[in-house]
Amino acid sequence: MSNPPVTALDRNLIRQIGLLSFAAFASSGAARITDPLLPQLAVDFAVSAGQASHAVSFFALAYGLFQLLYGPLGDRYGKYRVISYAMLASTFGVFGTALASDFSWLLVFRTLTGATAAAAIPLSMAWIADNVAYERRQPVLAYFLIGQIFGIISGQIFGGLFADLTGWRGAFWFMLFAFALVGTLLIAELKRSPSVDSVTESAPANLSFIQRFAAVVQGRWARIILVGVCFEGGCVFGGLAFVPTYLHQHFGLSLTLAGALMAMFGLGGLSYALFARHFVGYLGERGLAIAGGGALSAAFLFFLFAPHWAWALPGAWCSGIGYYMLHNTFQINATQMAPAHRGTAVALFASSFFFGQSMGVSLNALVIDHLGFAWAFGIPAVALPVIGCTFAVLLARAKPQA
Repeated sequence: MSNPPVTALDRNLIRQIGLLSFAAFASSGAARITDPLLPQLAVDFAVSAGQASHAVSFFALAYGLFQLLYGPLGDRYGKYRVISYAMLASTFGVFGTALASDFSWLLVFRTLTGATAAAAIPLSMAWIADNVAYERRQPVLAYFLIGQIFGIISGQIFGGLFADLTGWRGAFWFMLFAFALVGTLLIAELKRSPSVDSVTESAPANLSFIQRFAAVVQGRWARIILVGVCFEGGCVFGGLAFVPTYLHQHFGLSLTLAGALMAMFGLGGLSYALFARHFVGYLGERGLAIAGGGALSAAFLFFLFAPHWAWALPGAWCSGIGYYMLHNTFQINATQMAPAHRGTAVALFASSFFFGQSMGVSLNALVIDHLGFAWAFGIPAVALPVIGCTFAVLLARAKPQA
């Protein structure tokens, strides 16, 4: 049976989601572009590797905290509009980062970039959930996910490439161009299709921020998801943020090659996105959580015991497919935590995730400075299968009631 023809409305929806995917590309690229830059930032600003990692953790902390603002704003004033102006505002942060004269100013502008880039991914997911019927949502979310994945890949590759060719500042000039372009295109779409910014929530519009948050967290299942994704973010990216530095120091790889190797993380994620239907059908949500935690554990063991840098290739791929297996299981449940406050719910979910990521990077920086990389990779290798299995058990018990 052939698919029905694409209508004008469908074509508009495809274009609008494509622009949101571009915004996700810029947001995730900005988050990951500093990973391969950390050794050069440490040298240029005369700080330790742990201190240099604050360029990652400050961005993630601001990203997480500002979800608490963007979610209710999107629910009340329109998710597409909030995303559009936030992308334009991100140009100020990356512009300041590129011109930073000392490390303190770099951290200030990285924090500003995280605060503005925070609107893109969770509000886009909420907008898609508002505008796409549930039975069509899975392939549409996979389409949107591709932009985020390529942002991660590009951030890792271009971060190392610019570090070796032009210095670390060139990486942020690249991000300035990306944010300026996507912000302009999104604003143009708002003018072209005013209905794209309609507010679709069923809850009263005059609810306060606190009331919206309370409506989300009053459910026990929502609290389980929020706590679980916080631990997931800390374990996954608390370790992965230091893999390029480890490869550079331990195996003597250039920053370009170290960043390119970690781009396999994105390819692992793309492998999941392309075959998500098959994974979900074969494993189910609980199976995905368990398999994701196991694959992530295997990835960190690859990094930890690799006798040669080439072992980082399967390690990075396993980390990508494992992460998206586990995280997508959390995401699917997050989109249904509070449908009447979906922007707030998904934003609170992302806030918990990035708060965990920020804390994970900061704690692992201390671990590396005092105990070394073996502990920094060994801890998530043990913790992530526990997280995946625990969430699978809780899914079996609580999901029927959610």
